[in-house]
Amino acid sequence: MIKKLFPYLNFDGNGREATHFYTEVLGGELVSLMTFGDANEGDMDGMPEEARDLVMNAQIDLKNGDMLMISDVVPGLGMSSFKQGNNVSVTLFLDSIEEGRTIFNKLAEGGNIVMELQETFWTPLYGSLTDKFGIDWQISVEPETN
Repeated sequence: MIKKLFPYLNFDGNGREATHFYTEVLGGELVSLMTFGDANEGDMDGMPEEARDLVMNAQIDLKNGDMLMISDVVPGLGMSSFKQGNNVSVTLFLDSIEEGRTIFNKLAEGGNIVMELQETFWTPLYGSLTDKFGIDWQISVEPETN
């Protein structure tokens, strides 16, 4: 079952500024802001040093049940390159690895996989792609909580 769907905004190095701007303008609450340097216990292996202070993930709670998420795009990491005007993706959070794989594979038909489905430090399954209509998607399965 789809647990959440929300926009994910990508920026070209000014994600921190955008995060604070949208938090204020939309009257939201900044729930978290993690830089690439903060992530994965500070392990920057394979990451350019200039990415250390860029936003990997910021979450703004809009106080109505909706979230806005923000990230900077790091060039040369196999992710989509930053494209002004086309820097929004749709993010789906699911509660099932099987359903995540099914939806990802269907969206990928005729499209382009950007990041293959894989386990990450924040989720048991994550992948990103651009579908055949040019829409960028991020598929993530919520980790089980006890």
